Amino acid sequence: MKFNKAGITLRKWSRVIHRDLSFFFSGMVLIYAISGIVMNHRNTINPNYSVERQEYAITETLPVQSDFKKEDVLKLLVPLGEEGNYTKHYFPQENLMKVFLKGGSSLVVELSTRHAVYEKLTRRPLLSALTKLHYNPGSWWTHFADLFAAGLIIITVSGIIMIKGPKGLWGRGGIELAAGIIIPLLFLFL
Repeated sequence: MKFNKAGITLRKWSRVIHRDLSFFFSGMVLIYAISGIVMNHRNTINPNYSVERQEYAITETLPVQSDFKKEDVLKLLVPLGEEGNYTKHYFPQENLMKVFLKGGSSLVVELSTRHAVYEKLTRRPLLSALTKLHYNPGSWWTHFADLFAAGLIIITVSGIIMIKGPKGLWGRGGIELAAGIIIPLLFLFL
């Protein structure tokens, strides 16, 4: 009878701990889940920047490469609203000019054909911040992330303990637990 009472008390405390830690760490779970999905697909989405690409033809006559001055570049940036963001320009190839702008945007102009490609980079405020947290930005975050990891262990163990019977560890829950361990191991070793 005492063992049964101890088991009930253990399950009761497991529910309380499981519930409270789950609520406390739910924000962290969402941060790591969202940033993890984005990081898994970084070949198709840049988590830090949105890139808008615009190709167009320049209508005015351009100076030859040797005569190109900063003032000529600034005139090309006026229609884009980027004249105040100029940082530098150079010619990586004959008749090809690349202009660097503040914030990572750029303009590439083929002088002979007057074909221009403007790439505007815009920071993704939420996704870039979540990804930064996922990459661990500093020692203060390391401490909180370690606390989070310990909390996940406690949440997991309390979740295993609190359910008894055919849905618990010795029933369906045990099968699901085993599958949750075996599947990652298969990916690791196969």
